[in-house]
Amino acid sequence: MYLDHAATTPMIPEAARVLAEQLARTGNPSSLHASGRAARRVVEESRERLAAALGARPSEVVWTSGGTEADNLAVKGLFWARRTQDPRRRRLLVSAVEHHAVLDPAFWMAEHAGAELVLLPVDADGVLDVDALREELESNGDQAALISVMWANNEVGALQPLDDVVSLARRYGVPVHADAVQAVGQVPVDFGASGLDAMTVTGHKVGGPGGAGALLARRGLDLTPVLHGGGQERGVRSGTLDAALLASFGLAVERAVGDRSAFAARVGALRDTLVAGVEALVPDAVLRGPRDTARRLPANAHFTFPGCEGDSLLYLLDSAGIEASTGSACQAGVPRPSHVLLAMGVDELAARGALRFSLGHTSTDADVEALLAVLPGVVDRARAAGLATVGAGS
Repeated sequence: MYLDHAATTPMIPEAARVLAEQLARTGNPSSLHASGRAARRVVEESRERLAAALGARPSEVVWTSGGTEADNLAVKGLFWARRTQDPRRRRLLVSAVEHHAVLDPAFWMAEHAGAELVLLPVDADGVLDVDALREELESNGDQAALISVMWANNEVGALQPLDDVVSLARRYGVPVHADAVQAVGQVPVDFGASGLDAMTVTGHKVGGPGGAGALLARRGLDLTPVLHGGGQERGVRSGTLDAALLASFGLAVERAVGDRSAFAARVGALRDTLVAGVEALVPDAVLRGPRDTARRLPANAHFTFPGCEGDSLLYLLDSAGIEASTGSACQAGVPRPSHVLLAMGVDELAARGALRFSLGHTSTDADVEALLAVLPGVVDRARAAGLATVGAGS
């Protein structure tokens, strides 16, 4: 029973079929002979397909190897370009609940590239504190290089107030990037209408292949390349393009966006059943993220279970055939509480008992029923193990 679609979701059959068909063909999209031109045609048709699905122009699509590379290109490329234009622009504004694909490059820039990193706070639901952003810009707007705020949080599912972020940023001429990896296919995503300057998307979250992603960058946006080589993708992202991956990726995004309304309604109902069941069976479990379903992703349910270690819950569920996620980072082999929960004001002990259940296109009522059937026993065993550990440590 797979309940970890936010990590990666199974490929849809159409995307898998297109991938297999294209893998049988030969041709470098940069070559000028017939095979190269055929591969280039696939790449450009895929670019047009993805752009149309996401409200962008084809020329605004920069292919990457995935979401992490796209986030790195946005954070580093925008910062370096802005600092070159105006040396005063050194402040890098990032929400405290960003994915590590944004946070880690931002910290790297602070350590190695002279950036002044500002972590923007969030409320108890994991939603950006817009007033804090406003105060930062009022005080230091002429020093801000860029703002990066995700469209939707990957752990607790909180939708972020991007309209407010973009509106504030425009007053001070600050470009805005959003990681929309979790949002595409779950909520309406229109790059052109959003007012964003850059947006990250990836294939394996929407039923497409791993290893394919894109940074949507508005026309005229100055980006300093992170990779150097053959000058592909208008000189912003060098590297031989994989026509097969991009064909599958473009189709998957098109399908995810086209099916979004029906998908959101179906998995949203499953999510509501899951949440109600968990709260009935484990009354002290705490739902994290916005309780208002209009303010969170329809496929996300994130809980903390008092007295439990998330890893214990994860392994016990796995042994019962249920696959979920703790949603926490593991650095150097040492489990650590989620930075997202800590930023939300959750204390470290409570944050260690986190589990994220995320649904997808293969999810069924049976998946939720199976989880609810075993969860009370799993929590009891994890709680006993946690108490035994505390007792031994004391």
